[in-house]
Amino acid sequence: MDKQSFDSYLTTHRERLLEDYKDFLRQPSVAATGQGIVEMAAMVARRFATLGADVKVVPTEGNAPPVVWAELGEGDRTLLIYNHYDVQPAEPFELWESPPFEPTVRDGILYARGASDDKGELATRIHAVEAWQATQGKLPFKIKWLVEGEEEIGSPHLHSWVEQHKDWLHADGCLWEFGGFDEKGRFELTMGVKGICYVQLRVKSVDHDLHSSLAPLAPNAAWRLTWALSTIKDSDENILIDGYADYVRQPSEAQLEMLRQMPNEEEEIKKSWKVDQFLKGRTGLEALKQLYFTPTATICGLTSGWQGMGTKTVLPAEATAKVDFRLVPDLTPDIVADLLRKHLDKHGFTDVEIASYNGYRAEFCDVGAPVVKAATRAAQLVYNQTPVLIPNSPGSGPMWSLSSFIGGVPVVCAGIASADNRVHSPNENVPLNNYYEGMRYMGAFFDEFSKV
Repeated sequence: MDKQSFDSYLTTHRERLLEDYKDFLRQPSVAATGQGIVEMAAMVARRFATLGADVKVVPTEGNAPPVVWAELGEGDRTLLIYNHYDVQPAEPFELWESPPFEPTVRDGILYARGASDDKGELATRIHAVEAWQATQGKLPFKIKWLVEGEEEIGSPHLHSWVEQHKDWLHADGCLWEFGGFDEKGRFELTMGVKGICYVQLRVKSVDHDLHSSLAPLAPNAAWRLTWALSTIKDSDENILIDGYADYVRQPSEAQLEMLRQMPNEEEEIKKSWKVDQFLKGRTGLEALKQLYFTPTATICGLTSGWQGMGTKTVLPAEATAKVDFRLVPDLTPDIVADLLRKHLDKHGFTDVEIASYNGYRAEFCDVGAPVVKAATRAAQLVYNQTPVLIPNSPGSGPMWSLSSFIGGVPVVCAGIASADNRVHSPNENVPLNNYYEGMRYMGAFFDEFSKV
């Protein structure tokens, strides 16, 4: 790789490339509502076409957001790249310091919905490919690029799409959609994700909300749901669902050693959260094991009765709770949904309805894979540091579908996010220096991947 010409191209075209990035951010693409999804898919496809890629906008089932598929490059080795073009809703709008779909730079930081998750990563990679082609010629390996439009709502149609197009997806490694830097600016590489099972629990007790004076006679949906939830997890943070722990694969010694090598950021995290200690006083290796290798059961939201200003003395007729279960191998979404139904029935809550929203299986990849070595070497060259290796993310994504399901393609997560990027929140952001250096990093990664 001619690093000087590559870097010079990025410097010369810096403002144009930044405007290209901003164009992505100006286009709303909210999966939860469908706002701008079709337009964003078309925009991504057009941008891939400017790279000379073979581009397809491929429908998914039920007229759901399409997958944008692109292929380019040549050679014996193949890199699969996964990104998504959808974003989270921007609400609450009043908490944004600038409009969410009007990218704004303040003090060297770019603010907009999708600036980090995931349009920033997508733009960085597209621009690195452009710079490579302009200065180095054709890519020395094949890229297969999958960009979906439903990641932020759980990728409900991606796995069936993968099943239908499985023969397209063979690759020697996969570059995933997220990554970046920790609180102290250390570059991180992650090789897996937890799975997730997301459900809504619903109780209907009476025909309509009643006057609360009738509480001695009428069943209260809010209390009923509260009692059901209390059987799932106790005050000592133990998950009480029968059989839940039987499916939990314990971390290997190699994975535990990775945790031992990770820097200790407990004080920085607690300061950021404004707490004195983690749950149960967990610290050190025990805290990391809980974070990365232990399943969870989390109440994400509760809705019932009157929640407006002032008082309204009602007895709620209905109550709902949104609950997510973060999963580790070999605990799958289907297993969790089955165990949860049996658990509630056993405890007398047959009246609690369960609606499943989405789910992913967990995926832990080979930390010694060539694609990880290439990503590590690139960080050493560009950032002058050996990256922090993280066995898996405590978050979730459709990695299993693009790894184990298609033959065990090893995955690495590498990106441009900062520790305070505010993803999924108002004022989502990326430091512009992360974006500029991220393009250089991707060039180095392409070079190293072609050689490992």
